[in-house]
Amino acid sequence: MSDLTKRLQAVKLFVMDVDGILSDGQIIYDANGVETKAFYVQDGVGLKALKKQGIILAIITGRNSPMVARRADELGIDHVVQGRDDKFTALSALADELGLSVGECMYMGDDLPDLKAVREAGVGVSVPNGCAETQAAADIVTTKMGGHGAVREVCEQLLKAKGVYDAFIAQYI
Repeated sequence: MSDLTKRLQAVKLFVMDVDGILSDGQIIYDANGVETKAFYVQDGVGLKALKKQGIILAIITGRNSPMVARRADELGIDHVVQGRDDKFTALSALADELGLSVGECMYMGDDLPDLKAVREAGVGVSVPNGCAETQAAADIVTTKMGGHGAVREVCEQLLKAKGVYDAFIAQYI
């Protein structure tokens, strides 16, 4: 068993950035100046599967957005931290609050504000459209782009490492 598989098996908290991870990173304003975001529906299926397995889900994002709160509520994401540029400090505080070590966390981010959290988490994840520094620090760089199935890809990898992927698929057969 690889070191990465062992660290994936130890994950109890999955924390994600939003822009560039759950969304493709674009911020669109309508004619009234209202911000909109698009989320990839298949990511939601993967996140709900993790939640069923007892994985705690969290978002840490630098922006404040009502769409993020709404999507998090739809998916049953347990903790939402908005308006935080220091992602590692927020990750450490959340882990402490939950009685976990940062080593029991998986953090998925794409840009420089995510860099320390990606590097220090038990499992750090980035995406092909992430900055070079975050990709270099990551244990996993997904094949799918942020906002286009990258979260689902990581959810499946985590389910496989924990030995429950086949049961996840079986419920749809």
